[in-house]
Amino acid sequence: MSTEDTHTDSESKSCGSCEHGHDDTPLPRNALVITSGTLLGLGMLLQWLTLGPAMLHTICFALATLAGGLLVFPAAFKALKKLRLDMNVLMTVAVTGAWLVGEGAEGAAVVFLFALSELLESWSVGRARRAIAALLKLTPQTALVKGADGSAKEVPVAEVTVGSEISVRSGSSIPLDGEVIAGDSAVNQAPITGESVPVEKKPGDTVFAGTINGEGSLTVRVMKAASDSTLARIIKLVEEAEEQKAPTQRFVDKFATIYTPAVFVAALLVALLPPLLMGGAWSEWTYRALVLLVIACPCALVIATPVSIVSGLTALARRGVLIKGGAHLEAVGKLRALAVDKTGTITQGRPQVTGITLIGDITEEEIMRRAAAIDAHSEHPLAKAVVAAAQAKGITWSESAQYQSVTGRGATAVIDGHPHFIGNHKMAHELGLCSPEIETRLT
Repeated sequence: MSTEDTHTDSESKSCGSCEHGHDDTPLPRNALVITSGTLLGLGMLLQWLTLGPAMLHTICFALATLAGGLLVFPAAFKALKKLRLDMNVLMTVAVTGAWLVGEGAEGAAVVFLFALSELLESWSVGRARRAIAALLKLTPQTALVKGADGSAKEVPVAEVTVGSEISVRSGSSIPLDGEVIAGDSAVNQAPITGESVPVEKKPGDTVFAGTINGEGSLTVRVMKAASDSTLARIIKLVEEAEEQKAPTQRFVDKFATIYTPAVFVAALLVALLPPLLMGGAWSEWTYRALVLLVIACPCALVIATPVSIVSGLTALARRGVLIKGGAHLEAVGKLRALAVDKTGTITQGRPQVTGITLIGDITEEEIMRRAAAIDAHSEHPLAKAVVAAAQAKGITWSESAQYQSVTGRGATAVIDGHPHFIGNHKMAHELGLCSPEIETRLT
């Protein structure tokens, strides 16, 4: 999947059940909506303060209607060509009716509010597109594929076949889903799983495209093609979320298919029946039919859902919570149980030293001094926690020498002329330093 393909697909999608005509004008939607709102506000201010000639505020209302109408009128024309009555047609007729009955301010307000709702909806769609673009940047475009002679050749990820062996250098992104067959390293899986602490990977473990390799080098056997990777599936889910509307929005769209024709029929009956059956004046009842169209225009109904959804998504984004779309936001209101990943969700994802267990004749301060002397060289989250704990206790340490990181195990260094190590249970076993007492404490 390429960035260009994704952009093209997204651009072609309609942002509603009807056509909005977003591409019928070269002017940006933002500028049109802002212009419409500004002119509407200026016209109302001039009218309220009775400043300047009366024609001045009328001109402002007319220009506001035109600016906002560029996002509505073309779509209404398309719908009429297909003999379909939708919300765009109702809005257009209502605006026209407002001007015919001398209520230009109402017409400008109607078209501005509807154009604003379209802008908010497109903002939500654009947010999904930006999320997709960010996901696409996670994976490299090429992979180092190992040949039969052991040499590595750079190949586009789309051309790498399942079963191929690829080399992943330290500090680089993993290009494809696969299984580690050689090497040990700590892999940062936060872009995919949200885990804030790197996960140790050894032969037999699974790695995901888009995750970041740590200090070690890995040889990975490709298990899935680029188009079927975990990241590719996440991108597909985001794209599907972009197309999904919130239940309330779907109800509004369905309601509009019934409401719009009903309003037109009602207005037609108001215009025809009284003159034909009761001898009413045609001009008076035509005027009343136009008034009915104006007051029946459901601006609040149209704008309510996009405004609510965008406000909710924006407020949550400021707090670091990303939701796929309106449908998922509304689903939160129906939750009865919630399962969350602890690290980085309930907790802050910053490990801390909570206790020290001593074995042998040594003090806590001395243990912390030696541990900090080694871990001061490392960027591992656990090493940072040890150093922070030593600093909090006011413990100072001398510089260690010959520091060496052991991927997936820990680290070694020379302190005060003596070799030391800090690491996990496996490292203690490999160094032959795991005593029965340590085994008992760990179990």
